[in-house]
Amino acid sequence: MTIIWTIIIGFIAGVIAKFLHPGDNEPSGFILTTILGIVGALVATWLGQAVGWYGPGEGAGFIGAIVGAIVLLVIWGAVTRKRG
Repeated sequence: MTIIWTIIIGFIAGVIAKFLHPGDNEPSGFILTTILGIVGALVATWLGQAVGWYGPGEGAGFIGAIVGAIVLLVIWGAVTRKRG
């Protein structure tokens, strides 16, 4: 059940992040949106532990997953920005 909840929460976090940071050249689809939310949570957890906001074994939570996903969308936009 943990994997299913991770997928569900990752999808919801990814959808909210895409809503808060709209763009033209973003990954789309159920799988990429879910991966965006899950990786966003991992990034937020890693950064939070590096800064000292979270202890070992603590996760970022739902809001942190959304913030992490937005950070990933900003990076994605910077990397894939059209030149010209």
